[in-house]
Amino acid sequence: MRPLSHRGPAVAAALAVILGTTTLPAYASGDPRPRTGPLPTVTATTETPSLFDDKAGGNANADDPAIWRNDRDPDASLVIATAKQGGLRVYDLDGHEVQALPAPAAPRAGGKPGRFNNVDLVTGLRFPDGRRYDVAVASDRGRDQLRIYRIDPARPSAPLVDVTDESAAPLVFSADQAEVDDQHTAYGLATWTDPKTGRAYAVASRRHTTTLALTELTPSASGKVGYRLVRTASLPSRFTLPNGSTWTPCAAPGELPQVEGMVIDPDSGDLYAGQEDVGIWKLDADLRDGAELIEKVRSYGVPGTYDAQSDACTAGADPGYGGRHIAADVEGLTIWRDPEDTEDDGYLIASSQGDNTFAVFDRDDDNDFVRSLRIGNGAAAGAPDGSEQCDGAAVTSAPLGKRFPKGLLVVQDGANTPGSTDTDGEARTDTNFKFVDWRKVAHAAGL
Repeated sequence: MRPLSHRGPAVAAALAVILGTTTLPAYASGDPRPRTGPLPTVTATTETPSLFDDKAGGNANADDPAIWRNDRDPDASLVIATAKQGGLRVYDLDGHEVQALPAPAAPRAGGKPGRFNNVDLVTGLRFPDGRRYDVAVASDRGRDQLRIYRIDPARPSAPLVDVTDESAAPLVFSADQAEVDDQHTAYGLATWTDPKTGRAYAVASRRHTTTLALTELTPSASGKVGYRLVRTASLPSRFTLPNGSTWTPCAAPGELPQVEGMVIDPDSGDLYAGQEDVGIWKLDADLRDGAELIEKVRSYGVPGTYDAQSDACTAGADPGYGGRHIAADVEGLTIWRDPEDTEDDGYLIASSQGDNTFAVFDRDDDNDFVRSLRIGNGAAAGAPDGSEQCDGAAVTSAPLGKRFPKGLLVVQDGANTPGSTDTDGEARTDTNFKFVDWRKVAHAAGL
C-alpha cells in the first residue's frame, strides 16, 4: 500500500477510517483536459463464438474477461471469461472455446441460481504445503459468493478445476438466503496479492449499493480455497456540486450508484473502482484510506427523475460539472504495465459504455488523460465487428506467443453482429469477446 503521506490533504480524513463498515471520505480531482482531434479506431484480430442470453443459449451473456499467461508455453495462454447465468467460458488465443463451466444451481426451490459477473486471477497462490497455483476468482452475483478455480495447464481440454471450499465460502454481503434472493449481492471483483506478506485478496462490490468488501483468500491443506471477510467500506452516493446543491444519480427507489468495473495496480496497491453513473475512484485496496474521484462521467451532476412505468430516468438540464472523456456507464477497468518499467509506466484503460469508446489514462499519481479510441468493424469479409456497450476488459503487456507477441487487449462486445433471430423471429441477445493485438492499440493511439 502507498504511505498515507502520499495523498497529502487526504491524510487527516483517512485516519478516521477504521475497521468495519465505513463511508470513505471523498476528494475531487482537478478539471479534465478536453478531448481533441478525431478518435483512432482499431480492429480486433479475432472474436469468440456468440453467447445468447435466452433459454436455447443457456442464458449465457458475455460480461468480463481475464487473461492467463502460460509461462511454459505462451501460445497456450487462455482467456477466462464470465457468461453470467451461463457460468464461465475458457478460450484459446484463436478465440475457440476450450471449456464451459456451469454456474451453481439454486440452493433451494425458488432461490436464485449462480450468475457469474466478474472474474480476476491470482498468480502463484500459496498453499499451506508450499505449493503455488494460479487461480481464477469469480463473483457469483446469483449466490452472493466467490468461486475459485485452479488453472491446470496439464488439462488442455479442461484447464479450470473448481476448488471452492464450500465450508469456507460465506455470503459476501447478505445476512441470509432471503436477502440473497433480493440480489443485492457480490457484483464487481478485483484481486491483489500483497508483496510483503504473500497473502491474496479479492475486493468485491455490491450490486445496487456503493459498498465494497475486502476478502482474504484462504487456501487449505486439502487443496481447496475459501475466503474470509476482512472489512467493508462504502463510497459516497450523494455529492455536493460547485453551486452548493446536492446531487445523487437517478435510480430506482432503494438503489444507489453501484460499482462494477474494478482493477488493482499490483505495484502500488491502488484500487480503481468505476462507479457507473459517477466516475472512476482511486483508493487503497485495503479499504482503509480515503477515495479520490479522479475522473467524472459526462453526466455527473445532471438531475434526473425516475419513471417506474418505463424503468428509466428523464434527465434535466446539464449544469456542466461533468467530465469530458467517459459517457456513463463507466464499466471495465484494466491496467497495461510497461514490461520494461512495471512500477511506474503504463496506462489505465476504461470502457466508456455510453459512447462505445475506451479512455486511456496515465498510470501515475495524477492519472492524466491520454487519449480515447474505438474498436471498430473489420473491413474484410468475415472480419470481427467492433465492440459496443462494452462491460468488461482485460489487458496484458506480456508476450503471448506468435499471435500476440507484444500483448493483448480483450474486450466484451455487448451487441455482437451480425445479429440472429430465434424460431419466432425475435432478435436474440448476442454477446461475445474481441481480441485486439496490443500493437494496434499502441500505434493507433500513439501510446
